[in-house]
Parts: sequence; C-alpha cells; structure tokens
Amino acid sequence: MYLLRLYVTGKTPRSQRAIANLRKICEEELDTKYEMEVVDVLERPQLAEDEKIMATPTLVKQLPPPLRRVIGDLSDREKVLLGLDLKPYSAGSEN
Repeated sequence: MYLLRLYVTGKTPRSQRAIANLRKICEEELDTKYEMEVVDVLERPQLAEDEKIMATPTLVKQLPPPLRRVIGDLSDREKVLLGLDLKPYSAGSEN
C-alpha cells in the first residue's frame, strides 16, 4: 500500500494540475493500492512546517519506505514514477 501526501497552496491551476496528474498516475499504476491525502498548506501550515515543505506542489511518499519527495506539478510522469519507486533506475540516472 502506498501512502502519498500531496502538499499544495490553495486552489491554483498549478495545484489542480498536480492533483489531477497524481490521481491519473496512481489510477494507472497503483490501481487501488494507494491512499492519497491532499494538504493545503494555507489551511494546515503547521503540518507543512513539520514536514519541512519548502515549495508546492510537493508529493511525499510516506509508505512504503524510503520516504521520497517529488517537487513540481507532477507533469513529468517519469520523474513521478521514479519518486514512487515504480520504475527501476536505469544505468547512469543516479543522482
């Protein structure tokens, strides 16, 4: 089971795009094996501060370990899949 938390700022087009992109990727790749929580940092600033969220949108994969973060509107599908550990790393793509 994947536990994902997406931090956004308000209902901006960028936030809505990130939510839609994540939802689409999860439905296509994870079927029903995920829980997704959307956190608006304007409504829950303390939670964002506790998680050290410096930019939005930020996706945090809490489970399964290791914890991973993906920053941006999640339109780069490959980057999101790597962040979720759904695609094997190819040679030379390590940081």
